Amino acid sequence: MSSLPRPHRHDVLIAVVGLLGGLFQWTLGLHTQGNRYLAPSWASLLPLAVVCGLELVRRTAPRTALGVGTLALVADQFTTGNLATVMLFTDLVYAAVVYGTPSAARRIPVITFLVTVAVTIGLLAWFRTPEALIVGVVVGVIAFGPAITGVSMRNHRDAAETARLRAEQTALLAEMDRTQAVAAERARMARELHDMVANHLSAIAIHSTAALSIDDPGTSRDALGVIRENSVEGLAEMRRLIGLLRTGGDSARPSASPTLDSLDALVEQAGANAESTELTCTFDDTREDRGPVPAPVGLATYRIVQESLTNALKHAAPGPVAVRLGQSGQSLTVEISSVFADRPEPRAPGSAAGLVGMRERVTLLDGVIEAGPAHGADGTRIWRVRAELPVGEGYMTS
Repeated sequence: MSSLPRPHRHDVLIAVVGLLGGLFQWTLGLHTQGNRYLAPSWASLLPLAVVCGLELVRRTAPRTALGVGTLALVADQFTTGNLATVMLFTDLVYAAVVYGTPSAARRIPVITFLVTVAVTIGLLAWFRTPEALIVGVVVGVIAFGPAITGVSMRNHRDAAETARLRAEQTALLAEMDRTQAVAAERARMARELHDMVANHLSAIAIHSTAALSIDDPGTSRDALGVIRENSVEGLAEMRRLIGLLRTGGDSARPSASPTLDSLDALVEQAGANAESTELTCTFDDTREDRGPVPAPVGLATYRIVQESLTNALKHAAPGPVAVRLGQSGQSLTVEISSVFADRPEPRAPGSAAGLVGMRERVTLLDGVIEAGPAHGADGTRIWRVRAELPVGEGYMTS
């Protein structure tokens, strides 16, 4: 069995002060109605005690408190009357609007206004004296005034609550945006780091294996040369990435990021790295207009070719590795094909993140990519990566 909620300390304070004030007035003989011969003087303390008790439930049961308080106020009119009873009743009206239901908050001001008008008109019609207007004003002050004050307070409270909820929602959305931005930046950094380092480390792993397994000074010397070249270039790429992270990348990115003009050098380097694996790398640029493309498209194309060449170095069977670049309308097309090999293990270990990174890059640019086994023009089974990236006016910078 649940216990009744404890009254608010402010409500207790109002009840105590109201009771003491009413007792003080009664002791001094201060009454609002004059003498009532049908009831003893102490009878005015009964409605006072009732409304003081109702103050304790003005928040938890505002409608009940107002209903009983109205009866107590009517009963007070048949006694000598107490001003404290009237003042506490006005607080019950105010509390019923502020703490009651929304429908009650709408109805109570209307009802009190109609009661005020009805009492004023009724007294004027009955007594036909100007003093009846004063009584109507008093009724309005006691009933309609607290109701309007409660409406104003409730509107301010609801507006403050709405503002608080909106602020919390804004803070939550900002935190979600920040989390998504951090996750997107972490993913971008992971793609950049993988694409920059995987190519060089794969070449180092393959040529170090060749140098260790083939007991030939010439082969070892060539392998060490390739290892040193890839180590130096990999270190330079790492330094570039660290520089971009430290400076924020805003000013350094356009000049430091790879472009389509670097593809021929990338394919040439891949061919040098693949000499020991009997892979031959070729590059064919069939674009009629070889002007600049948007920087994000150029970087994505370069990384797709770089990752595809790395995968060919790890997995492809001996044969040609062809890189073709073309443009059709507003789409830039890049295709990399190599001879498919069913080898049990790759020439160098990998993380299986390359294809994921390529798809993420293409998706961010609203492009399409296909990667998987296919058949070449001569019927040979090949592994082909083909991506189409938009280079329309929406991606061009002014």
